Amino acid sequence: MIRSRLKFSPQNLRIFGLIVVLICVLLFFATQIHNYLNKDLFIRVSTSVAIMALIAIGQTLVILTRNIDLSVGSVVGFSAFFLGGLLARNPNINPLLVVLAGVGFGSLFGMLNGLLVAYANVPSIIVTLGTMALYRSSLVQFSGAKSISTASLPAWLVSLPRMNMISIGGYDVRVTFVITLVVMLLAHFALTRLRAGRHFYAVGSNPAAARFAGINVNRTVFLAFTLSGALAGLTGFLFLARFGNITVVAGLGFELKSVASAVVGGVNIFGGSGSVIGAFLGAILVDVLDTSLVRWEVISEFWREAVLGALILLSVTADTLLSRKLLAISLKKTKSTPKQMAAFEDSLTTRKGL
Repeated sequence: MIRSRLKFSPQNLRIFGLIVVLICVLLFFATQIHNYLNKDLFIRVSTSVAIMALIAIGQTLVILTRNIDLSVGSVVGFSAFFLGGLLARNPNINPLLVVLAGVGFGSLFGMLNGLLVAYANVPSIIVTLGTMALYRSSLVQFSGAKSISTASLPAWLVSLPRMNMISIGGYDVRVTFVITLVVMLLAHFALTRLRAGRHFYAVGSNPAAARFAGINVNRTVFLAFTLSGALAGLTGFLFLARFGNITVVAGLGFELKSVASAVVGGVNIFGGSGSVIGAFLGAILVDVLDTSLVRWEVISEFWREAVLGALILLSVTADTLLSRKLLAISLKKTKSTPKQMAAFEDSLTTRKGL
């Protein structure tokens, strides 16, 4: 009985359902777009996901604590521009120092958000809406109406997005994708195996109970925003490496995609439930939809965003229905009582935030 509950937990069922939806989406577009399933699609999606999944992981950490970070897109853009200027002036700087500079730079923005939310008790949506505009306006002033060009960047950075870590069956796995994968695994380990990581779930589930249990809620929320900013800074580095040409609109719209990736990945928008693995898969699904709709000639460019939103809602609905169905099957196999089945159904609905 215990083994079955662990194996068929709502979170595991959500991830399984998300994988099924992702496969269905790929199969659908394979019937609509000529030569769709090829190596180019894998490289295109994996390279793009390397950027989006990072901020989705950071967004997940914030959402777990019953908050939201709408400033991540501005932090990504500012970090990319800052690092681009740094490298243009110091092309021989150590690559590791560049990465650390990006992470540290992003952390400063995250710390400001965290201070206002955790210690000033200002709602996170108000804080991050304000800092989103503040950071973007500061970037405009910082740029001095200039932009970063690929020609001013060192060769090692420009070639980084095309560097392969490994090739499996002719499919090249880029270094940038591996970096994001490692970050995701480290975050998953911290959230599931470390006491400090479990605090994120406790704070999001019931802040009052978390305080009663001796958890420093303010510090946990502050840490979540700081880590979100740090990952946005790292994303800025990868964004700079991939695109090279950076303007003041870099990262625009990333905040909404990061939230979509997390929610589609099964992270409860009300906090206390979800996983970075789900957010990672959610980022893949959102990017596959976005990439495929560009190539799908049936849909006009003007309707692409609307169709993307509709397909995201459809994916979430399918994930919910499939998770409930599999949960009911697993409970029947374990011969649970009607009261137990109702309790598990209520638990699943609550975790989904429905």
